[in-house]
Amino acid sequence: MSKANIEPESSASTAADEVEDVAEDQPLRTLSHDTSDEDVEDFVNNYDLADHFGVLLKASLLLRHRGDQLRVPGLTDEESTALSRESTHKWRQPKSLYFTIFVGALGAIEQGWAQTGINGANLYLPEAMGIASNSSHDAVVLGLINCGIYVGQAFFGAWLSDPVNSRVGRRGAIFAGSALCLVGNLGSAISPSWPVLVASRLVLGTGLGLNSSTVNVYAAECAPAYVRGGLAVTWQAFTAFGIFVGFLANVALHDYDASVIWRLQLAAPFLPALPLLLLIYLCPEAAPWHCKGGRYDLAYASLSRLRNTELQAAIEIYSAYLSRRHHVKMHGDERQTFITKLRSLFTVPRTRYALYASSTVMLSQQLCGINIIAFYSTTIFSSSGFSATAALWASVVFGFINFVGAIPAIWTMDTLGRRSLLLWTLPAMAVIMLLASFTFSLPEGTARFVTLAGLIYLFCAIYSPGMGPVPCAYSAEVYPSESREVGMSSAIFTASIWATVLSLTFPALLESLGEQGSFALYAALNVLAWVLCWAFVRETKNLTLDEMDGVFQDSPVEFVTRAGRSCLGARSKRVRGPTVDSEDYKVVLEDETALHANGDP
Repeated sequence: MSKANIEPESSASTAADEVEDVAEDQPLRTLSHDTSDEDVEDFVNNYDLADHFGVLLKASLLLRHRGDQLRVPGLTDEESTALSRESTHKWRQPKSLYFTIFVGALGAIEQGWAQTGINGANLYLPEAMGIASNSSHDAVVLGLINCGIYVGQAFFGAWLSDPVNSRVGRRGAIFAGSALCLVGNLGSAISPSWPVLVASRLVLGTGLGLNSSTVNVYAAECAPAYVRGGLAVTWQAFTAFGIFVGFLANVALHDYDASVIWRLQLAAPFLPALPLLLLIYLCPEAAPWHCKGGRYDLAYASLSRLRNTELQAAIEIYSAYLSRRHHVKMHGDERQTFITKLRSLFTVPRTRYALYASSTVMLSQQLCGINIIAFYSTTIFSSSGFSATAALWASVVFGFINFVGAIPAIWTMDTLGRRSLLLWTLPAMAVIMLLASFTFSLPEGTARFVTLAGLIYLFCAIYSPGMGPVPCAYSAEVYPSESREVGMSSAIFTASIWATVLSLTFPALLESLGEQGSFALYAALNVLAWVLCWAFVRETKNLTLDEMDGVFQDSPVEFVTRAGRSCLGARSKRVRGPTVDSEDYKVVLEDETALHANGDP
């Protein structure tokens, strides 16, 4: 019950009919004081929730009194225990919540497997497609085949997210994305020529883009605030698992007939799409999607399946209603078009600041160099003296470490926080990448083999709980409800475009700088990524989605100024709006509450 736990209590509440006079930049967390029993009654009558008036009234009282259970009559023992366990047993969640998160994560396996399946196929499909010469034409065609999924993600799948989600909901969008993945995988496997293969890869990328844009938002909207980061890790963990399985499949298929092996490698990633298609409609629709359509009754029913008690669902639904009511009074209730939402990313300050933060984490994930290692690990290992078989197995180990390394983030995302994970891990990644560059000065042999592999594995182990899971989870939560889908589309676009650029330019980079120079360059880019994250990424741990407005209220200049003061130990005790991170914001609110209680202005 994160929301209830951090509501500041003022000496006097503003009457419900005075909400129109509230300042537009007032943090939404204070709006729970601007409600009354009559507001609850109007809410249940207007949205067909009259049968739940009692539990919604208790939810309203808990929000008004900062979660003080002694001031809320009628709480049952079950409700009181469930509220207390949000901090003491936060992972004791309904099986339906874990099932929903798992089903969505199946799309991540498809994502990872598709990335590594093409690596193995590259050894055979050029000859089969008649593009095995060294001509510039064949090089461009092979590049299109390899980056086709990223082009499809960036230009088609990501931007389909908003219109598809608006019409058929989160589950419908995931179903559509999985169906496109199925068509793309099978089409790639039976392609008679390279133009058909390129088209199939674009279809696959469209499905992957639609899934990745939607699944992360779906998980963020279904999870409680206090475990949202930990549950969001499943996307990265299962993507890493898909990469591992893809590498393993490449080894398993290594001795098959060359005319068939590349088709099997391109077809195999369809396997996770099948259970996703069959199971997604067994999961509840995301409550915020229903809320945007004014169907709070359906939102309440969905969220009740994902929470331990109806009271916890009622708290979140009523909080969402108050947030929506505030937004309507400030901006009106006009339904936004796709173009309006897209424009808001640049014209609305709160949304623009979220765009800066989201784009930063997505760009930084590409700058750190992990995808280059994933795409070209076999090539890198081979150039270091590995045999073909040893290089394949070394890549399998890399994929396994990437998967296992993400597991600690289940706990650290909601304890250390998103920003802290990035700022602590990026410097270590820079140092390791620099050390890896030095290994190419060693003579070929066992020492070079072991040292390079060990450093790459260590880099992966540090990446996996930090820069690995943070970007998608962070981008899915920072945008306001009205522009969440298009904001996530922008994030996936950013990641996919840079993945495309890096995958196309890395061979040329290796040619011009060599392995040592390329690794040294990425060491420097890790330092650049740290600077960008320090300047633009704000902490969001343990906040509900509605509370993000307070975090992104200040401009980047104000945020950086406060971040600098924090580093120098000169943090102001009382400030207007959020400080550097969510924990500081809570302390400031508690200080202001104490001042009000003492009669200070």
